[in-house]
Amino acid sequence: MKLSRLAAVLALAAFLFLYLTIGDSSARALYDAPQIGPGVRKPTQTGPYVDVGVHNVGKIGLTVVNAGHFGTGFLAALPGEAPSCDYPYPGQQDYLFAGSFWIGAVVGRDTLVSVGADGWFFTREMWPDPGDLPPPAGGAIVRRSISNPEDNEAISEQDFIAVYTDTVTNTGLTGTDPRDGRAHQPLNIEVSQRSYAWSYAYAEDFVLFDYSIKNIGRRTLEKVYMGIYVDGDVRTKGSQEGFDDDICGFKDTSVSMFGCGFVDTANIAWIADNDGRQSENNPCPFTSTSLTALTGSRVVRTPSDSLKYSFNWWISNGTPSLDFGPRKAGTQEDPFRDFGGFLGTPEGDKNKYYIMRHEEFDYDQLFCAKDNTADGWLTRPALGSDFANGYDTRYLFSFGPFNIDPGEVLPISFAYIAAENFHTDCNAFRQLFDPYDPQAYYDYLDFEDLSKNSVWASWIYDNPGYDTDEDGYKGKYWVCGYDSQFIIDTIITDSGTAKWSIYNDTIIDSSWVYTVADTFWYEGDGVPDFRGASPPPAPSLWVVDTSGDTLRSRVLPYVTEFDQGELRVRWNGFRSETEKDVFSNKVDFEGYRVWYSYTPSATGFSIMASYDIEDFTRYTWNPGRGLWEIKDTPFGIDSLKALYGEGFDPLIHDRDHPFYYYDIDADTTFVYYFITQDWNQSNLRDTMAIHKIWPDEPPPSTTDLDSARIHYPEQLTDDGLFFKHYEYEFVIRNLLPSQLHYVAVTAFDYGSPSSGLESLETPPQKNYIAEYPQHSAADIEQEGLNVIVYPNPYRSDGQYREFGFEGRDYIDNDGNLVFQEGFPPDRTRSIHFINLPHKCTIRIFSIDGDLVRKIDHDVPEGYPQSSHERWDLITRNTQAVVSGIYYYSVESDLGNQIGKLVIIM
Repeated sequence: MKLSRLAAVLALAAFLFLYLTIGDSSARALYDAPQIGPGVRKPTQTGPYVDVGVHNVGKIGLTVVNAGHFGTGFLAALPGEAPSCDYPYPGQQDYLFAGSFWIGAVVGRDTLVSVGADGWFFTREMWPDPGDLPPPAGGAIVRRSISNPEDNEAISEQDFIAVYTDTVTNTGLTGTDPRDGRAHQPLNIEVSQRSYAWSYAYAEDFVLFDYSIKNIGRRTLEKVYMGIYVDGDVRTKGSQEGFDDDICGFKDTSVSMFGCGFVDTANIAWIADNDGRQSENNPCPFTSTSLTALTGSRVVRTPSDSLKYSFNWWISNGTPSLDFGPRKAGTQEDPFRDFGGFLGTPEGDKNKYYIMRHEEFDYDQLFCAKDNTADGWLTRPALGSDFANGYDTRYLFSFGPFNIDPGEVLPISFAYIAAENFHTDCNAFRQLFDPYDPQAYYDYLDFEDLSKNSVWASWIYDNPGYDTDEDGYKGKYWVCGYDSQFIIDTIITDSGTAKWSIYNDTIIDSSWVYTVADTFWYEGDGVPDFRGASPPPAPSLWVVDTSGDTLRSRVLPYVTEFDQGELRVRWNGFRSETEKDVFSNKVDFEGYRVWYSYTPSATGFSIMASYDIEDFTRYTWNPGRGLWEIKDTPFGIDSLKALYGEGFDPLIHDRDHPFYYYDIDADTTFVYYFITQDWNQSNLRDTMAIHKIWPDEPPPSTTDLDSARIHYPEQLTDDGLFFKHYEYEFVIRNLLPSQLHYVAVTAFDYGSPSSGLESLETPPQKNYIAEYPQHSAADIEQEGLNVIVYPNPYRSDGQYREFGFEGRDYIDNDGNLVFQEGFPPDRTRSIHFINLPHKCTIRIFSIDGDLVRKIDHDVPEGYPQSSHERWDLITRNTQAVVSGIYYYSVESDLGNQIGKLVIIM
């Protein structure tokens, strides 16, 4: 263990000793959290109510806390499996110890700083209110989601809203200033923290934080600076090594995804593992648990556009020679700085404020063994080659100054971003890294995904080209010109004294004018949007029996005469096919997919069927840029025929056989080629595939249901709830009746090909039904259906476990999920009885008439297993059965039934 972490452990132990011995029961109970569900929730009598939310809808799993920090590193106790920052989520790669929010200001003649956590002395100076109610009554996190159609205030798929202040002065909670020994001095601020996450492909790699900082004191906060502090400790979960080989830096620009030589402003502070391996002892190549990604912070909104920024990184350690951070020459004698002989860790309010306000951008950690004195830095440290190689590093990204008057509220927004493929070659570090000349290794590192995710985070915060406040300003844009011409204007003047004239009565003016150009919006209008493209709403989904009865409130599956289960899945896609995307303001519906699974987890679903509109993506040759471009949304086949003639066939015009089209109006020949958008599986009459219930029903005359019920009732389903035009069905056949089957129907769009946005689809695990393909007990009793037993014969070599027919999770008679995976094989065998009355007795006899087992089946009618029972092939004497012929009887108020079954062991 390195001294840095040992010092941290000793500091934590000292803090916890003080924390647990101050006699404050609420403080002692603060982290005594009993559960991890949507969050840790522990009410206290008088102390703060610490709550967490886990962002886990996307590829990044991030825990946020209602106490000014995120990640789990600053929580003294956290039961459960809350991720600090897992990427991809769920996984074993942990990219964050913890991060926190810092704010400092001049108040009167004093310099004060409040931190969610300082990362070294375990100072905690921001706390929520007591009580388990949401603000303003209590401190609990408020949770919202756009997935809830009744939640009109939600911004994302996972909103967490927390409110906390820096006004707690109990040293048992806040600690003391390590430099001057005084108790915490509040700035008197209230922080409203909102964090947002999405599952969509373009937004699944980041979480957006939006803060409102309110001065709740009586004095103006002057020269305010704010900062985002991050301690990475990149390693695999549960490992005690790997935290001490991190590298970090700052990426100010990146190549724009629009091309044309454009450069995006990135401004991302980042941290990563030095080589993608847990330690140098891990062999190559990379594996699925290698640490090949990175994370970063990008500020997307500040209270002013004219602020100063600072980026600082340091290594915290109890030994002065190991406690290091880059410093400009001359700053070590600065009268406002007192690091106590250390160059790295800023201890206490004065030093924290100094480092935030000093407007210094540190060189990247990889370069700290290089001689940087020519750029004004101190002489490289003696251990520079060790530091450049990776260490226990943390960074602070800060900005200011501004003032906050009493009662004033100022905003700040930032994105915490993860990105993949930072490391792509397991041997690159060994082959390329030279601490005294690290440029070759730096050039190998891949920031492309980080830059792309950073741009998308800024676009969701403020949609480019969208006039949010309708004042006529849509933001900033680039123009990429491909062709131009020189124009000369001759202007006749009234006087012969024009100073620019070649002659006395004329002015000659010239200019270059682009004749072919594209416009690319790269920044919004400055008004936050916090919205992005979304998939079409999932369709309304239910199951009906094979008689076709419309049963939207119940599920009635079916067993065929061959004892095979069927599920007839039906849905109505009115909302899916008519609602506009909030980002593009267009109806971008493309099709549906039917998914199937044995479990409700996202990874368990696989596609069974798909339908999509017959449409095509058109690529246009851009001679100015020398490449093919997508400039339009997909074209339906009817649209293409209207443009290019009734006999036009887009499939014959691929990239090798383009279509040349002369446009008379533009006097230009355009060159195109076409590809199908998705698979163009558009036959809706095939009853073995996704099909329409009423394939000849035209679109409705009105989309208002109330009006249709009055004027066009024939266009509605029999129950009057939906339009017939949008009714679809898919029948899933040959199912095992005893198995719980999960079926999902999703809607997807065509994305935005011109901007590189992939097709978006509603997640299958968010719109599924779970059912056994069995008759209901009511139907069995009404129709007198015979009991069915299977598998019959039962064979020990039947591989039922391998095929998932036994030994899996199953639903018991009370509808509870029972897990069997840990049981030995002889305790997970199953023979199933279906078509049972909801109350009956099953008896199993040997061929000699001896009672082998008695099973009392008594399940309330309508429960999931009311018509199903299983026998585990264990006798009443708790022994495994042997091979033989057995008889069974089923006795109920409806009568008795006798049958035979065979077991071959």
